[in-house]
Amino acid sequence: MTDNTITPAPNAPAPNTVAWFQIGTDEPAAAQEFYGGLFGWNVVPDPSSGPGYDLVSYAGGGQPAGGIAHTDGGAANHAVFFVLVEDVAAVCADAERLGGKVLEPPVTTPNGLAFAHLLDRSGNRFGVFTPPSA
Repeated sequence: MTDNTITPAPNAPAPNTVAWFQIGTDEPAAAQEFYGGLFGWNVVPDPSSGPGYDLVSYAGGGQPAGGIAHTDGGAANHAVFFVLVEDVAAVCADAERLGGKVLEPPVTTPNGLAFAHLLDRSGNRFGVFTPPSA
C-alpha cells in the first residue's frame, strides 16, 4: 500500500474484514493483462497518486477494490490483503502481543488514511488500514 491509494467503496465492508488488496509487480502491464483476462478486472491509473499505481475494479463493481503497485524492481513482487480496522495502532499492538510483527509501523497520510504492514506468526504479510474520515 502506498500513499493515499486505498479508497473503499461507500458501502465499505464492516471493520475487521478484508477490504482491499494490492499486487506489486515490476511488470504492471503483464499483471493487468493476466488478471483482466482471468477475472475481467478493470484497471485504470490512480488519478490521486500519479504514475506507479493503478486501481482495480471488478466488472460491474463500480468502486475500486484493490490496486496494482508498479515496483520497477525497487520492491519485491507481492500480493497482499488489507483488513479495514477501527484503530491501526491498537491492531499493531495486538498483533505483536499475539506473536506477529509490525513490518511498517502505522503511517497516516495527509488525507487521513492510516495503514501499517504486518507479519502473522507464520511469516505471511498483510496490512491493516483505517480510511480517511468522510
